[in-house]
Amino acid sequence: MAFVAQRAQDRSAAGLGWLSILRLGLVQASLGSIVVLTTSVLNRVMVVELMLAAVIPGLLVGLHYGVQISRPLWGYGSDRGGRRTPWIVGGILLLALSGTAASATTFLFADHFWLAMTLAIASFAFIGLGIGAAGTSLLALLASRTALHRKPAAATIVWMMMIAGIVVTAIVSGAWLDPFSFGRLVIVTAIAGAIAFAVTCLAIFRVERKTMPVEGPPAPQRLGFRESLAATWGDRDARLFTVFVFVSMLAYATQDLILEPFGGLMFGLTPGETTQISGLQYGGILIGMAMVGILGSLFAKRKPMILKSFIFFGCVASAFALAGLSLSALLAPAWPLKANIFILGVANGAFAVAAIGAMMMLASGGDGASEGIRMGVWGAAQAISFGLGGFLGTVAIDVTRAITADTPLSFAVVFGLEAALFVAAAAIALLIRTPVHKPDADRALSGRRNVADPAPSYAVPAE
Repeated sequence: MAFVAQRAQDRSAAGLGWLSILRLGLVQASLGSIVVLTTSVLNRVMVVELMLAAVIPGLLVGLHYGVQISRPLWGYGSDRGGRRTPWIVGGILLLALSGTAASATTFLFADHFWLAMTLAIASFAFIGLGIGAAGTSLLALLASRTALHRKPAAATIVWMMMIAGIVVTAIVSGAWLDPFSFGRLVIVTAIAGAIAFAVTCLAIFRVERKTMPVEGPPAPQRLGFRESLAATWGDRDARLFTVFVFVSMLAYATQDLILEPFGGLMFGLTPGETTQISGLQYGGILIGMAMVGILGSLFAKRKPMILKSFIFFGCVASAFALAGLSLSALLAPAWPLKANIFILGVANGAFAVAAIGAMMMLASGGDGASEGIRMGVWGAAQAISFGLGGFLGTVAIDVTRAITADTPLSFAVVFGLEAALFVAAAAIALLIRTPVHKPDADRALSGRRNVADPAPSYAVPAE
């Protein structure tokens, strides 16, 4: 009996197994499934069926990103309480309810515009809060309970499952939404939310209880929120990584709303063809993510800085791909646009999932009690970048077209600025040190962290 108990304790101390990582990936897929209905589908319904100005859904989507600046609060709350599961389940429940409420506002816009706007603003604000609470706590749980050599693959699995959740929900809900009615929209959103909540509850059941943090039981979080936030910002590498996330994700998001118009204006593509090139880009993203997950896991033990290499080269490759798009604006239609966009997708996927893996490493490289607030800070930086990116991309095109009266030159300038942002992100990535944990055999088996244990060592970048 003692031997069996010791084996169970050893497995617990080893962190999350592959099955548990897949289960947490289902939670991320559930989150993505609700988000796609409350952003993409509602955006179209408001503009086309309700004939509202496009700025209205744009501001509502921007609001749900802006509210996510509260992510550090949710991360700190899960640090303080010592359990992530209630925050994850509660966040998904809030997201499902507020997503359904947002869909229900479509009944009111025709006859009670300002009441509908008030309810829509409240609904999208709660959508942002739900995403922040669930997403931050889920990543903190993964960061603290995934072994170092499994983190690249874990990041890949979770993010690819989120994309799969978005794709499956879009296909299935699209079939059920026709013939369209506002009532059908609310029913489909409510059913999707209920399924997502049920999947989350089943997927996360006892996962946290049956594992221990790979660095041993965390030190109790005794600092207040402001002190904990200041301590996180005072950490050189945490601060640099925050800046990196903001710059790289701003570059990543800025092309979102201008790529399809670019294909139509410069290459004469039809709406169906521009949708296909977006699909081609996402296919490249999935390939880039899979490549990092496989190679990262193979070399993580021997080369702990492998993720930083993927981040650097992914950002540089993204910069080259965007420079190609900048040149294509001046040479269109004599340019291999599809190949260029596919390469951009592969580079984007590689750097993005490598950044998530590095985020998980850095989150667990602090004092053992601040994974949540660290993930919250980086999640807030990412949300702000995503919110600003799409808006700034469209504004930059309009401003440069007004100044130059030259559409090809305007696209060339904007894509060139995005490439410069990726170069800056690559330079910042070189300065970030990756923690390298080297627990002794006793700690690895017992799962206990001694007060006298040294702080994690860091792989210092070459000068």
